Amino acid sequence: MTRRALVKVLLRRSARRGRTELDWLASRREAKDIAVFHEFHRPPYGGGNQFLLALVGELERRTLAVEVNRLSGRTPACLFNSFNFDFRKLRRFARDGVRMVHRVDGPIGVYRGFDDGSDRRIVGINHALADATIVQSRYSLQKHRELGFDLRDPIVIPNAPDPAIFHPPATREPRPGRRLRVIATSWSDNPRKGADVLAWLDRNLDFDSFDLTFAGNTHATYERIQVTEALASGALADLLRAHDLYLAPSRDDPCSNALLEGLACGLPVAFLRSGGHPELVGEAGIGFDDAEELPAVFAQLRRELEERRAAIRVPALSDVADRYLEILRG
Repeated sequence: MTRRALVKVLLRRSARRGRTELDWLASRREAKDIAVFHEFHRPPYGGGNQFLLALVGELERRTLAVEVNRLSGRTPACLFNSFNFDFRKLRRFARDGVRMVHRVDGPIGVYRGFDDGSDRRIVGINHALADATIVQSRYSLQKHRELGFDLRDPIVIPNAPDPAIFHPPATREPRPGRRLRVIATSWSDNPRKGADVLAWLDRNLDFDSFDLTFAGNTHATYERIQVTEALASGALADLLRAHDLYLAPSRDDPCSNALLEGLACGLPVAFLRSGGHPELVGEAGIGFDDAEELPAVFAQLRRELEERRAAIRVPALSDVADRYLEILRG
């Protein structure tokens, strides 16, 4: 790093610390119901961001006052997400008497396929600040324990999509005489989101009987799979409702928000038996271990479509918000 670049970095850090101190001083006599620390992004973005947008929206509809990336002097509870927030700022704002709840996913090194130290960093934050921990699936909790990552007072609460956006269609296009429409979605372009499965299907699926769409980010190119870019939530929900089945090919996903969005739009699922997928799908789909099984899985789901659709059980956002509030209120 050049001297000039170093000076710029130091100046930015100094400015950030200054803004934090001014914000801290201004907030001391204020009070909100809940603080949320997370680096929010406008969709399309990752599943954790999608869920937290939905959760904050639900809390605000209940007329709760939510402050973002700020913890005022009389705010009684704070939810902070994984490591996707300004840790130094939260550390400065944290004080005795605040109920601190850490939302943790992963283990990140498992679903990314490599260990860059993120999980150890998350556990360090957890031990430094958390009174309690929310994990998204039994799989996630068990895997953390297997790896020796001890979390503060953990409880499993799954994600939930926003029902105002992700819901079944009012009417469905009749299926007789047309191909069965299958869709997979992913914000992340990590190959572990199912690139190998999609590549096999692109080469081997009977496209006279099935249409296959992928919506999201990918480095792969396909000859017969229809690919569309990552979409904002409303457009994505419309696209999901135009399909018949959801394909969940990702590996070691703790609680796939993309999968929950597909289920919420009324799509039975063909899912890789990995991560939290079996917990989320239940009887609303069929699992597979190898891509070669999928033509038979799709055919069975076509025969059982209505039965599998009737078995869909998606966590209600209102119930999930209730459980978050229970933990935040201690």
